[in-house]
Amino acid sequence: MKALNSFGFPVLRFNFRGTGLSQGEHDHGIGEVDDVRTALDWLNSEYHLPLVFAGFSFGAAVGLRAACANERVRAVIGAGVPVAPVAADTEEPRVYSFDFLQNCRKPKLFVSGARDQFGPRAKIEALVASIPEPKKLVVIEGADHFFEGRLHELRDAIEAWVKEAVF
Repeated sequence: MKALNSFGFPVLRFNFRGTGLSQGEHDHGIGEVDDVRTALDWLNSEYHLPLVFAGFSFGAAVGLRAACANERVRAVIGAGVPVAPVAADTEEPRVYSFDFLQNCRKPKLFVSGARDQFGPRAKIEALVASIPEPKKLVVIEGADHFFEGRLHELRDAIEAWVKEAVF
């Protein structure tokens, strides 16, 4: 959020359905894609600017799907992309499909921690290698899934990429 806002982009952060004080119920990544579409529609109607999508973890898994298909979105960023099964206390582990990225020709940035328990380095490298250009992967050494103690490096990676790929 801070990286994109530093360029003057308006930034919208929201809770998916059923999270925090939001209405509705968690829909296991299906309805949440609609949540992202609605957020993108709102940003477009309010600001009429080219959009850059950024999502973290689950937000990246569902948001990239919505943003890659949206012609108003100029570039996409996925941080902490969960390419390995994500266990939940009350359900079977979730596995996300990223097949839609095969058709995503927008500039794409992926940022991952070298110690990300939901994005093992070999799996995120394989995913990024399999998708079309333009694309970039930044692996932050020593960082876990939440980039604890490494948020400045996450921000630096996003700012450098935005300067290169978006402007």
